[in-house]
Amino acid sequence: MTTHKTTGLTGPASTPTVSVKPVVLPAPQRGEDLHVRVSAPVTGANLPIVLFAHGFGSNLDGYAPLVDHWASHGLVVIQATHLDSRRLDIAADDPRKPEMWRYRVQDMKRILDELDTLEASVPGLAGRVDHSRIVAAGHSFGGQTAGILVGLRVMDPKTGTAQDMSDPRVMASIQLATAGNGGDELTPFAHESAPWLRDQDFSHMTAPGLVVAGDKDELPLSTRGPSWMTDPYTLSRGDKSLLTVYGGRHSLGGISGYEAAETTDEDPGRVTLVQQVTLAYLRHVTGTDHTDWETAQAALAGDSHPLGRLESK
Repeated sequence: MTTHKTTGLTGPASTPTVSVKPVVLPAPQRGEDLHVRVSAPVTGANLPIVLFAHGFGSNLDGYAPLVDHWASHGLVVIQATHLDSRRLDIAADDPRKPEMWRYRVQDMKRILDELDTLEASVPGLAGRVDHSRIVAAGHSFGGQTAGILVGLRVMDPKTGTAQDMSDPRVMASIQLATAGNGGDELTPFAHESAPWLRDQDFSHMTAPGLVVAGDKDELPLSTRGPSWMTDPYTLSRGDKSLLTVYGGRHSLGGISGYEAAETTDEDPGRVTLVQQVTLAYLRHVTGTDHTDWETAQAALAGDSHPLGRLESK
């Protein structure tokens, strides 16, 4: 484990949280009911919502370092177990496999349709949630899911067409260690294992967004190396920010879980940085408070901070 560097950033005081799982939403066309987890602070009103999509293979119990942090600081966080989860163990020849990316977006839209049901499932939460302030967030494959909800166009590998699957209920996005451009930059492995990455169009992403990328994130999907993960920032339009995590690999220091086995770059300092900057952004973009975001922008400008750099366009 590397030395823990402090971020020098602070944030609001945390509060106790409550989490309920699984809330089961019927989804007959999906082939499996949709299992959802809702985490929320036990106090507070007019709470914004974060719709969080896990990375490939994970589930609604993942990403506790982020989910717990956001919920304890005034946000309602909603997670689903998507069809690609190892927990569901769908067969390799299942006809739903090539459409996993699309089922994920449909999962999110189903959650948005059932917000009243989900809110009522958590004791004491009903009436305390602001349905007009919803941010989509996700890690890796989940970052693409979040991006689609704010305008990312994905060419369907089966039909060869791309459609607008954005949702006006989502006001902004956070994309963590998320895939970039397709085409000639994809490896043969990516063409075979993730055909939904072959042609992505970021130009319709005009909603505000934060992109988080590790500068050591080498994936077998692209020939470009870590800069590939910054494409959701550089190729999209609108008000965007990019947090570059120094030394960060695909798990960005360990955001996927406490002591998660798949973490390759375990570093509490990196996790704290991602926690604090994403929380500051969530509070900023939902209009809750701008102070912490302005502090983060100042502290992480240029190359002066040992943990990362924050830039905006």
